[in-house]
Amino acid sequence: MSSVSKGIKKVEVGLKWDPSPVGAPAHDLDIIAATYAAHAPYDSPVYLVHFDSRAPDGTITLNRDSKTGQGFGFDEVMTLELDRLAAAYTRVVVGVAIQPNEARKVFGDIPNTGVRIREGHTDLAQSDLSAVSEHTAATIAEFNRDESGAWSFREMIRGFEADPTSFAAVMGTEF
Repeated sequence: MSSVSKGIKKVEVGLKWDPSPVGAPAHDLDIIAATYAAHAPYDSPVYLVHFDSRAPDGTITLNRDSKTGQGFGFDEVMTLELDRLAAAYTRVVVGVAIQPNEARKVFGDIPNTGVRIREGHTDLAQSDLSAVSEHTAATIAEFNRDESGAWSFREMIRGFEADPTSFAAVMGTEF
């Protein structure tokens, strides 16, 4: 039985894509999570979790990081332990960005992209990112804590024209 009705506790975000053709620059996609303070849920993030980083308290961790898309299944996996996140944080936004290389790429240029958000064995959302095929970055999920402390999930597929650094600064803005 899913604990969604009692609030989301721990989720896994998976990202997959096919490698680039032999001799072409590698496709490098990254999962990015931004954590926002209770007093400023739409301001700048308090901290980011992405490649080569994790949450200061260990509640958000990038378990697997791929720079090529090679492998089976999901190439990048991030775990968010929302039930352990301090009460000072009430919003977490998760997105995906394409690392720039020699030529500009959008999600439509990268074959077989896919994201999956799940709690335990229950899929909360899946997307092939076709809705943002002309973009270089996209938000995919938003988690919010209510007054009782329970976390809720909202799928949020929204495209951006941004590199990973500038995307991280705007990914949690209101729209």
